[in-house]
Amino acid sequence: PQPTMKSLLDTIFFRSNNLDQLSRRIKDLTKKTPVNKIFEIINSYSSDSEIRYVGGCIRKILNNEKVDDIDLATNLEPQKICEILKKNNIDYYETGIEHGTVTALIESYKFEITSLREDISTDGRHAKVKFSKNWKDDASRRDFTINSIYSDNEGNLFDPFNGKKDLENGLINFIGDTDARVKEDYLRILRYLRFFANYSKLPHNLEVIRKLKINIGGVLKLSKERLLDELKKMIEIETLEKITKDKISLDLFQIIFPELKNINIFLKLDSKKKEIIKENDFIFLISLMIIDKTDNADYFIYKFNISKKDQKRIKIIDNFYKEKIQSKTFSEDRMNRIFYFEGRQAVIDILNYQLLKSKKIDQNFDELIKLYKHKEVQKIPIGAEILMTKFNIPEGKQLGLKLKLIEEEWVKNNFNISDEQVNNIIKN
Repeated sequence: PQPTMKSLLDTIFFRSNNLDQLSRRIKDLTKKTPVNKIFEIINSYSSDSEIRYVGGCIRKILNNEKVDDIDLATNLEPQKICEILKKNNIDYYETGIEHGTVTALIESYKFEITSLREDISTDGRHAKVKFSKNWKDDASRRDFTINSIYSDNEGNLFDPFNGKKDLENGLINFIGDTDARVKEDYLRILRYLRFFANYSKLPHNLEVIRKLKINIGGVLKLSKERLLDELKKMIEIETLEKITKDKISLDLFQIIFPELKNINIFLKLDSKKKEIIKENDFIFLISLMIIDKTDNADYFIYKFNISKKDQKRIKIIDNFYKEKIQSKTFSEDRMNRIFYFEGRQAVIDILNYQLLKSKKIDQNFDELIKLYKHKEVQKIPIGAEILMTKFNIPEGKQLGLKLKLIEEEWVKNNFNISDEQVNNIIKN
């Protein structure tokens, strides 16, 4: 398509044909993922239609990080994007179409395509938006300079707020007035902490921190889902280490998440403990921070409406560590019982938790974890059919009760049971 006067001005004033390495990495992203199809169909739609990479993927390429999701911005409105995707047989769903976002699905990739927009009004949680054709206006409503860098598929940057320079210098700068940007969306306080931990090379700007503290009560307006999603992005060992080492960040973080009482566990980790943490997931790492022999874990589960499956997992660890810990607490017999009744994950969680909480690593725990990672769950040799045929017990409540007693005895005897023991249970 022919360039418009607007895109020519963009090119003259804001674009920089960047270093070869940057262009090569952006071109590689275009070649190695099916995103090139989206560039083709939108750029060729009309003489002024255009699409660019934006935000996290460009920030990560500039910082030599692995790109794990690709966000795109376009000067077409969302309904038009849907029409173009449909016409080209590309699956999509309307993620947040009222805010201009459509997610395209190609092969195993998801591409979030957002229309250029301006925020008309905000209440700290939601924004009313007006779609726009102006790339600078779209950049102006973004949170930080390092997130308002755009690029075409050839690696030509559009960077109206010098985000690339701030990234190189390790500066986390809000676009425009900090107070106004935070009041638009209070989640930006947490996002500031994440980006500061991941990219900053300089101390905090104390005026920015003052504005964040003034507005921190606004976090209560946010949905628990959004807070939890942002927390998931922060629960990485490098981020948590940096937050715990920086008093200002730690104070803000603990005001927002007071239940994460044991965050200091990430302060001094040896290489072995770091390895264990890297192997574990969000729910386990949350357990590490919230379990403290009180009802703190229950409160966190209730407050953040954790899924039933994850609740159960946290509660198994919590209940185990509410008991007094002795040498026999971790006996193979005890672990086998947990393995049988609660599953592999429960045993591994309990053992990893103890490893990370202990001052020094116990090699026996390492061996136990290896054992349970590969151990098969035992199958009880006596079932309902045997009791019904051999002992003439009819189907019903009594049968269920006897089976339960046999199972208990079998587990207690380390998954062994004699005929005599079975007979005694049946007779009594």
